[in-house]
Amino acid sequence: MTTTNTNISTKAARRKLNLLELANELSNVSRACKIMGYSRQQFYEIRRNYQTFGSEGLIDRVSGATNPH
Repeated sequence: MTTTNTNISTKAARRKLNLLELANELSNVSRACKIMGYSRQQFYEIRRNYQTFGSEGLIDRVSGATNPH
C-alpha cells in the first residue's frame, strides 16, 4: 500500500514539473495552465515551492491532525 501512495505522489510531482517546464517552453503561464488543467494561482504556488524546496517541494503532503479533538 505504501508503494501505491509513493507512485501517486511521484506522478503528481512529475506532472507539476511538466507544468513548470511547459510554462517555460511556451513563455506563457496562462496557456500552460489551461493545457495542464491548473489554475494560475496553483502554478505560482508550485513554482514557489519548487524554487524554495527543489523537487521535494513538488511532492504533495497530506497534513495530519494537529489537534486530537
